[in-house]
Amino acid sequence: QVQLVESGGGLVQPGGSLRLSCAASGSIFSINAMGWFRRAPGKERELVASISRSGGTTYYTDSVKNRFTSFRDNAKNTVYLQMNSLKPDDTAVYYCAAASSQRVSLIYGVNFWGKGTLVTVSS
Repeated sequence: QVQLVESGGGLVQPGGSLRLSCAASGSIFSINAMGWFRRAPGKERELVASISRSGGTTYYTDSVKNRFTSFRDNAKNTVYLQMNSLKPDDTAVYYCAAASSQRVSLIYGVNFWGKGTLVTVSS
């Protein structure tokens, strides 16, 4: 089993920045892709960003391209989501996710979930 624990959520003004972190523990050798989903109020959950263990395969949903960057520190078993130029539409619960060794991207499925951290973008 793998445990994922998110941190870094909070309240930020429009145009501001925030960095989310997700630390993995447990059977981390089984993980390949890691990344972030979000669920905004009244909307379905969507994949925001994904990055493979090597960093060579990445994915970003269109609405966050050129604003969000996902990166990981494999030595610390941690994945990050740097969010810049935040907009009110980015308000959501952000969930860390991870996939097993065969999956280089979360678009192919998720095996493990964090509990989520709330990001609120508001003035």
